[in-house]
Amino acid sequence: MKELDFKSQGYSIIRDIYSNDEISSIIDSIQNHKTDNKNTINTNSLYAIRQLINYKPEIKDIVFNNKLKIVLNNLFSSNYFLTKAIYFDKPPLSNWFVSYHQDLSIAVDKKYVTEGYKNWTFKNGQYGVQPPLNILESTITVRIHLDDTTKENGALRVIPKSHLKGVIRLESENFNIKDERICELNKGDIMLMKPLLLHASNKTTNKKRRRVIHLEFNDSTLHEPLECLEYQTLVN
Repeated sequence: MKELDFKSQGYSIIRDIYSNDEISSIIDSIQNHKTDNKNTINTNSLYAIRQLINYKPEIKDIVFNNKLKIVLNNLFSSNYFLTKAIYFDKPPLSNWFVSYHQDLSIAVDKKYVTEGYKNWTFKNGQYGVQPPLNILESTITVRIHLDDTTKENGALRVIPKSHLKGVIRLESENFNIKDERICELNKGDIMLMKPLLLHASNKTTNKKRRRVIHLEFNDSTLHEPLECLEYQTLVN
């Protein structure tokens, strides 16, 4: 991975960050997860676990392995921390289609109305808010692929460089899919992405599942007294 390419394109794919044994250990732990809590989504089209590291702390050392830490250390110039961790499982028969969008909301520990924070939500017992632009710009998303992911089972489609245009109104001239790229990854690969990058995914057509762990990291703190709901530091 070239850091300059990631910063200019808004995404990057890095191969073989996790071994087959590490992937198996993560999957085994998640499969033993109890589904009867408010942070679990379980429908015909999607299975998801919010606050994954909080509820499955035994996988933390595997997820934050040395290879991932090296990648993050190269991207952040100062101490960084985890702000979000979600597990997604797109089942084989899913018709789950996600249109082009940016990830604009973060989960916080409380509601505190202050300048620059807007579009407050409260879902499943947690507050969400759109933070100031500099927070979104300094966020790095890491998508850990637990299965091979192709265009037939929901690989992300992205618009390179769209993250450089701030928050985009989808009806504006900044929304143009002519430069679309499809991001196919193998099991154990990761995809780095800026949350302001326009991205989408299609429904599954090959009857193969797509399991992904979505992590978000930052090195910029929020306006006091707000704090990221899943704030965790990493030992480098």
